[in-house]
Amino acid sequence: MAGRTRRVLNSKLKTQSPRPKAQSPRPYTGCVLGLYIHVPFCSAICNYCNFNRGLFDAALKDRYVAALLAELERGTDGSPADTIYFGGGTPSLLNPAEVAAIVERCARSWALTADAEITLEANPETVTSERLAGFRAAGVNRLSFGVQSFRDEELGRLSRLHSASRAVEAFRMARAAGFGNISLDLMMWLPQQTVAQWLESVDALVALAPEHASLYLLEIYPNAPLRDAMARGRWSVAPDEEAAEMYLSGLDRMDSAGYVQYEISNVARPGRQSRHNLKYWTGGEWLGFGCGAHSTRAGVRWRNPSSTEEYISAVAGGRSAATDRRALSADERLEEALFMGLRLNAGVDVAAVNTRYGVDPWARYGSELQPFVDQGVLHYDGRVLRLTRAGMLVAHEVMAVFIR
Repeated sequence: MAGRTRRVLNSKLKTQSPRPKAQSPRPYTGCVLGLYIHVPFCSAICNYCNFNRGLFDAALKDRYVAALLAELERGTDGSPADTIYFGGGTPSLLNPAEVAAIVERCARSWALTADAEITLEANPETVTSERLAGFRAAGVNRLSFGVQSFRDEELGRLSRLHSASRAVEAFRMARAAGFGNISLDLMMWLPQQTVAQWLESVDALVALAPEHASLYLLEIYPNAPLRDAMARGRWSVAPDEEAAEMYLSGLDRMDSAGYVQYEISNVARPGRQSRHNLKYWTGGEWLGFGCGAHSTRAGVRWRNPSSTEEYISAVAGGRSAATDRRALSADERLEEALFMGLRLNAGVDVAAVNTRYGVDPWARYGSELQPFVDQGVLHYDGRVLRLTRAGMLVAHEVMAVFIR
């Protein structure tokens, strides 16, 4: 399993250079917005992390929350929204009152549906029973815990602050606080990790019975401090063949426990898929708030500056934080629909893509995709294109057909 393929398993794909122009996409008006709130603060910086984040500073946090509330106020347009997602960073470092204020501002600015999914990412060491009760009272109804491993030695190598027992305790406190929708993240292909050790963490997760789980491979970025730590400790990662075994065997365990895989790295109890993240994978629309947040709406994409100070300065000065605003080309939108759709177990509905984008994917790409069908890594029944589970290990090679 090549390194490029590991990146497909770990993260959203980015649009590459466009093809020659396709037909203009037909108008699509069925989207209900998702709202993404970025919280960049962390108690410590994990040695593998490549997200937009920085160390917690109480005074800076206060200024940042004020900027967030102001940006949300200016974004008011009354459109319907059915998800709010607090990502980071470590959003659970906010006070429950601050989370409540942000949720309330979202509800005032958009027509938030009664059944809105409101997710807060949390690290196990940052929560207490009182804080969890406060988050629940603030309107949060879904937690996503960054557990990463249930083995203390692996957590230590990743410079995580919590222990395996603390992760279990945090989960149980969340249940006691009334959270009936909890997701746990686990990472595989960690330094020194064996297949058997990975499956220990999977079994520990299953024993807690969360509603949702994300199982993804560690990606070691070029400048990550983890690289130096691995060199000093003479740690290594398992061969690619064992990484593939970790992925497949972990999903097999989740199957046996009654979970349903719905995306390359995500499984859930029936009806408990991440509604917010599905917007990214199904051509939905979302607005992002906070530093580094991206937005996509009506075929236009933009982002906020990554710098926390630059973001606060723009909002406090009465200016829009949005930068790099551009309309996606017809081909970019088509390409994203195809390679994001292939991330999902449901695959790509060829007729629906033709209706929305004016292009029959099989007519355009079928000759290049047929070899993957012949190899058994891609399935096509005349209606739906989807990767087999084995095909998810070579997803990059299949998806590359759509990018030239």
